[in-house]
Amino acid sequence: MRPFFKTWLTICLLLPLAAHATNREQRLPNVNGYTPKSHASAPSSKSKKSLKNAPQLSSNSSLVPPMATKESSNVLSRAVNVLGTPYRWGGSSPSKGFDCSGLVKYAFNDATFDLPRTSNAMASGHGEKVDRNDLKPGDLIFFNIKSRRVNHVAIYLGNDRFIHAPRRGKSVTIDTLKKPYWENHYVVAKRVLPKEQNALRVVQR
Repeated sequence: MRPFFKTWLTICLLLPLAAHATNREQRLPNVNGYTPKSHASAPSSKSKKSLKNAPQLSSNSSLVPPMATKESSNVLSRAVNVLGTPYRWGGSSPSKGFDCSGLVKYAFNDATFDLPRTSNAMASGHGEKVDRNDLKPGDLIFFNIKSRRVNHVAIYLGNDRFIHAPRRGKSVTIDTLKKPYWENHYVVAKRVLPKEQNALRVVQR
């Protein structure tokens, strides 16, 4: 009876320990092995920042306003696609760079009419004068910088924004008419694209 009693006593002592160990093992995933959803599936703060900026970085097409006509969309797309191209006096291509009027000439390249090469000539002899409050995407806006005459041109994007090739040391960029500098140097705006119902043909590339 003594060996049996010893075995029985051992079993009685070990059963609670085994049960406790089993319960502990079952709880382990909830204590040490659990990965919070915020770590497993949700993006980190750095990833959130990247995702927030993704639409702007993935495609420049989002900069072209949806209310633009087909003609103005073509113009704006060509201009927006060369964002970051360095300024170069006399330049009119992505490979050689752009000055302000060179960028406009390049953007309007598919239109069936030919714009003058200088900003002053564009302002003087082409298009319909547009009130500043009636600006539409694709309109040309002119400025006088360090001169009384027009010597800078940009393409209006909408929402007071415009795209242009500013000056040496800079690149094709988007700016806003709300800046005091551009407000003070603003001269006139011209609409060189036709009205939608009388739209000019666009040469297919």
